[in-house]
Amino acid sequence: MRVAQRTVKAVVRPGDESGFVAECVEIAVVTQGATLDETVRNLQEAVALHLEGEDPTAFGLQARPGILVALEVEPIYAEAS
Repeated sequence: MRVAQRTVKAVVRPGDESGFVAECVEIAVVTQGATLDETVRNLQEAVALHLEGEDPTAFGLQARPGILVALEVEPIYAEAS
């Protein structure tokens, strides 16, 4: 028996041109924003719309799941002096 998850996992990364892109790991939700704050707000709205009228257990989620966001950044390498 599969245990329903309490959170929707998402990754936020810098956009190709500017801003940020957020993509959920378990459900088909992708959104973007000019700032991190805008991206997270858009992600909350997109997840809510995706799950609206649906049974969350069909997605392996508990009712009213939270969103766990990981920020993906490019590595910074030390420069030799």
